[in-house]
Amino acid sequence: MYAAWTAKYKPISLAEVVGNKEAIQALANWVKSWESGNPKKRAAFLYGPPGIGKTVSVEALTKDLKMEFVEKNASDYRTEEAINHFAGLASQYGSLFGGRRIILLDELDGLTGTSDRGGVKAITDVVKTARCPIILISNSAYDTRFLNLRNYCLMIEFKKPSASDVMKHLKRICDGEGIGADENALKFIAQRSEGDVRSAVNDFQALAQGKKKLTYEDVAWLGYRDRQDSIFNVVRMVLYGKTCASAKQAVNVADVDIDMLFEWIYENVPEHLTDPHDLANAMNALSLADVYRGRIRTSRDWSLTRYVIDHMTAGVAMSRQNTRTHGWIPFRFPQRIQMLSRSKADRAMRLSIGQKIKRKSHISAFRASREIVPYLGIVFKNSVGMAVGLAKWLELEPEMIAYLAESEDKAEEIVKMMG
Repeated sequence: MYAAWTAKYKPISLAEVVGNKEAIQALANWVKSWESGNPKKRAAFLYGPPGIGKTVSVEALTKDLKMEFVEKNASDYRTEEAINHFAGLASQYGSLFGGRRIILLDELDGLTGTSDRGGVKAITDVVKTARCPIILISNSAYDTRFLNLRNYCLMIEFKKPSASDVMKHLKRICDGEGIGADENALKFIAQRSEGDVRSAVNDFQALAQGKKKLTYEDVAWLGYRDRQDSIFNVVRMVLYGKTCASAKQAVNVADVDIDMLFEWIYENVPEHLTDPHDLANAMNALSLADVYRGRIRTSRDWSLTRYVIDHMTAGVAMSRQNTRTHGWIPFRFPQRIQMLSRSKADRAMRLSIGQKIKRKSHISAFRASREIVPYLGIVFKNSVGMAVGLAKWLELEPEMIAYLAESEDKAEEIVKMMG
């Protein structure tokens, strides 16, 4: 059965947390200071972008210090009464077996806005009299509603980990999964995540699931897609939508265009709708969406877009009637986009070599790329001596030689012999 690697490789000790060593040390020192009595600041306020390890750092700390961990989503306790009932009582009493306790209120951002009905004020009052460490987590600490609360908290900023730190975590996953990954492939994924560890692991699993080897070519095509932080959630909204409205809402929150979202849905439908009748209905809905996409391309009538959206979102979502979900199923990157991206790079390289041939042979670059480049490939793969002469004559660049030889070692040998 599949397991989400974000959960499977979640840090179980502070030593395994990715980055933010100074912030983690400040948090650990503050928690340990409770052993000498109640500190001046009875709450720690952790803030920073999502996916960088704020919550897992607290979880790992409680495991290291063998403390009872009480966690709640603050956005679920919006009223003063609810906060006092949970956090107020928990902060005044020790654990059942006399051990130490940490209280975590996560996603404090959910308390802001019109939905907050005294929640922030209640948390402030609880913090003032707490008899155990209270940790608050938010993406941003500087909402005006938190102005008074901040005065009673130790403010600890978590920052985006470096790409090298994210790479180390991905290498740890490689070891656990028995995957041999190129250094450049892991570096590319880490850089693309922009410090979001959770996003990097999700991307890595989608690309490497079921493989024993991951090369740079397997991930380089990502450069041709739009960067999106929540595409997995967007596709989930469609494939597991309970209503037409909720499925269609996916289009509004997606950071990719409709054509790209279509490819994501098309790629993942067979894995997530396993009942034959459900799958047939979903593919029929997608085929109708594709028909309207074709009509838009030929007629330029963009008013037809609403029919594309209806069929590819609501049509697919409502197809789920008999499928039963068993365990976690990973989302896959669209293979058609991957192939198109790779072929785009391949065509560009062939045309570049064709330009070199054009200057020497007086034929078009397109014809040269189609008719002559394949024969050059045969020569470069089988005769180093002839390859050296042709490379010099055509003034080929190292990457062109590597493309024709299809071997880095052979390409290096050719370049060296060229002098």
